[in-house]
Amino acid sequence: MLTLYYSPGSCAQASHIALEEAGASYDAVRIDFAASQQRSPDYLKINPKGRVPALVTERGILTETASILAFIAQTHPRARLAPLDDPFGFARAQAFNSYLCSTVHVAHAHRVRGARWADNEAAIAELKRKAPQVVQECFELIEREMFVGPWVMGDAYTICDPYLFTVATWWEGDSVDPARLPKLADHRKRVAERPAVKRALAAEGK
Repeated sequence: MLTLYYSPGSCAQASHIALEEAGASYDAVRIDFAASQQRSPDYLKINPKGRVPALVTERGILTETASILAFIAQTHPRARLAPLDDPFGFARAQAFNSYLCSTVHVAHAHRVRGARWADNEAAIAELKRKAPQVVQECFELIEREMFVGPWVMGDAYTICDPYLFTVATWWEGDSVDPARLPKLADHRKRVAERPAVKRALAAEGK
């Protein structure tokens, strides 16, 4: 049995969706960020980083979205959530997800978590001001150069799709203009209609 620790609307949503898509047997445990539960001694024993997601497996605990998504795909091969028999194709999927976590998510965090990088109030305000432009440029690069269509990697729905969908649900807060991202806007709408996605969102109260 797997146990996913998540917070609604966070990047953990991608892993939650992937578990549903895979038909995995799992429990989901909500971490209340508003109550700083991610910093509680009990949760820090699970994930010393104090963040979500965390996935408890029979072999130990995994953190980081890209790692968890790859694990789900590899341990549930019948779901065909990654090109597991194609090393280059799998590496491309990993490259896409790595961009989301290392660049897009970080750009988003500059708006909402500026105190991670600066103490000066003016500096934090500048990070917040600049973030929407950087996030928009990230998504325009994805739209122009990285998104194959109709799904991220092409004809097959993969672990890249719930991750892209998850970060795209932050558009409104990041002042992203979806009119400049027609392919990604269509993708967000189609992913939202998938039964597994609806189940995961309902479980998170969204």
